[in-house]
Amino acid sequence: MLLELGSDQEFFRATTARFLEDQAPPAELRRLRDDPAGFTQDYWRRGADLGWTSLLVGEALGGGSISGSGLIDLTLVAHEFGRHASPGPLVPTNVVAGALSAATTHHDLLPGVLDGSSIIAWCLGEGPPNDGLGQVHLEVRPDGDEVVLSGSKRPVESAGEASHLLVVGRSGDGLTQVLVAADAAGVSITPMHGVDLTRRFSRVTFDEVRVPADAVVGQIGKADEDVERQLLHALVLTNAESVGAMQAAFDMTVEWAFDRYSFGRPLASYQALKHRFAMMATWLEASHAISDEAAAAVAVGDPDASELAGAAKAFVGEYGAELLQECVQLHGGIGVTFEHDLHLVLRRLTADRALYGSPAEHRVRVAGHVLAEEDAS
Repeated sequence: MLLELGSDQEFFRATTARFLEDQAPPAELRRLRDDPAGFTQDYWRRGADLGWTSLLVGEALGGGSISGSGLIDLTLVAHEFGRHASPGPLVPTNVVAGALSAATTHHDLLPGVLDGSSIIAWCLGEGPPNDGLGQVHLEVRPDGDEVVLSGSKRPVESAGEASHLLVVGRSGDGLTQVLVAADAAGVSITPMHGVDLTRRFSRVTFDEVRVPADAVVGQIGKADEDVERQLLHALVLTNAESVGAMQAAFDMTVEWAFDRYSFGRPLASYQALKHRFAMMATWLEASHAISDEAAAAVAVGDPDASELAGAAKAFVGEYGAELLQECVQLHGGIGVTFEHDLHLVLRRLTADRALYGSPAEHRVRVAGHVLAEEDAS
């Protein structure tokens, strides 16, 4: 999270933190473990009232920002979501809201998204063998005054609670985005199992689903740049959330090390553990820095934004997992119990690490950028 916040940003962050502490404490997260949605509609509407869903939407359409950069402001919410392992489809909802705001059509669906009364799920990733970062094999083909969708998407967050699905498909050599009603004929939604207590993912299958041609967002086969922008937004928010989870785990473990005594001394006083905490602090501060740098680049459309976002996802995914495992080990046996709160943020970071590309896939993506730059020079 940013080292220095404006007064309005700090108020926005603090308000979100207080709301989450009150409405989504650890006991509530445990209660939601068996809830089909993973969150309540009242909770999500009240979060929307705080501004969680409107920061990537233009003012003319009912959105706005706190500081002038909606994406940067939204990373503050994402950070708190990670720190509290909070429920709700924050990332996909904002990706979809930003996509519809940038489009010239389908603005009639935005009010429901902005006030939290409806959810539109983002269908980007696909299952094996088409689960590599950037691979899209779901087919979108024109057929008269309709388009037909064939294929499947997974994992799709909150698909079971969505009224519509924003589907990324392939039309020839280019990508196409289509808005499909979740209850359209030929659409089947199958719940998946996940490690996060409150996030719900599904496999969504499209069996020759026919929708009117005006359901296309943008132009057929011309959505590559739009999808890339949406992916960068998702990466920025997921990184911010992951860093929030890392911060919570680190703070929790430092407090434990000072409170827990062994042979008459606090654990924090042992030199070997001090070295481990110093290493974790290095990983954490670097994750803050690279996450913020990527967010700033994406927010202004920097030419290096894609490379930075990929580097941040790779670094945070790699060292975030290392940090969380260290925290679990330093807690000893209690660190692997369901009753302790540490596993809540461990689950959140584990899920985030797998979404929108693994660290290995993003290292390959960054390498591709570097090679392209060398070829161009």
